[in-house]
Amino acid sequence: MVLFGTTKTGRDVHKITLRAGDLTVQLLTWGAVIQDIRLDGIDRSLTLGSDNLADYEGAMRHHGALIGPVANRISNARVRLDGMMYELERNEKGHIHLHSGAQATHLQVWDVAEVTQDSATLTLRLPDGMCGLPGNRQISATFTVTAPATLTMTVTGRTDTKTLMNLANHSYWNLDGAPTWAGHRLRMAADHFLPCTPDNYPTGDVAEVAGTAMDFTTEREMIAGAPALDHNFCLSYTRQPLRDVLWLTGQSGVQMTLATTEPGLQIYDGRTTYAGVAIEAQCWPDAPNNRDFPSIILAPDDTYRQTTSWSFPR
Repeated sequence: MVLFGTTKTGRDVHKITLRAGDLTVQLLTWGAVIQDIRLDGIDRSLTLGSDNLADYEGAMRHHGALIGPVANRISNARVRLDGMMYELERNEKGHIHLHSGAQATHLQVWDVAEVTQDSATLTLRLPDGMCGLPGNRQISATFTVTAPATLTMTVTGRTDTKTLMNLANHSYWNLDGAPTWAGHRLRMAADHFLPCTPDNYPTGDVAEVAGTAMDFTTEREMIAGAPALDHNFCLSYTRQPLRDVLWLTGQSGVQMTLATTEPGLQIYDGRTTYAGVAIEAQCWPDAPNNRDFPSIILAPDDTYRQTTSWSFPR
């Protein structure tokens, strides 16, 4: 563990290096960021990152980070829990709550609970009212590298008051090291997706992918804008045992398989530059405003648990 930088408020941020088999992963205590992923014999990172902490405090604040306590969008920036209405930060287009706002988990320095050669556990406490939500919350994220080349993230969360929790890793992927992800091929085990409004939150409908541009059930090449992607793909209505759900292949032949327990995958094409594609395993977005979506309510007697893994077959 080495010093990576110091935040604008004077907090030290450290970098942790994990190794096993053919895989080397670098994490930051800022935002629980996956900063760099290297396969032996490949001279580039497979995920977009930076060596400059200021980038993560600024334009790259979502890159590689663990977003929470509620990732994605709350369309009207308010939620009702047990008869109480909670007003949330309106940080997108004046009326949308995006990625939990300015106090979110990806904008915090996490504590280091344990580090070994191939595993690290980071923890974070969110006091009652932080990010606009009730509950003193404890979040733990364990990252483990296993041979031959798999990174596994297990996230748990607890609260002392009923609250909302839906965390997501927000890594951007480019397996070729090219200026854009052009030529990548994608397959997903998702028969349905959530159509979106022009403001990029779900309409409330659940649509079949068959016969649409959203059908990635058979591997096909990704093309910028065809379709434009910032959508949740529906894997299930509840969390499931860890299973493979997404396969990404670069023009270089480098492959990634994503497995998750989560019921949804948000795919964002990074359309300002198309430098990387964000793949976010999570519960469906805007769930508090759509009663038929999987619930993201966390009660004091429950434990939030997500496991997501990224494997790189050779």
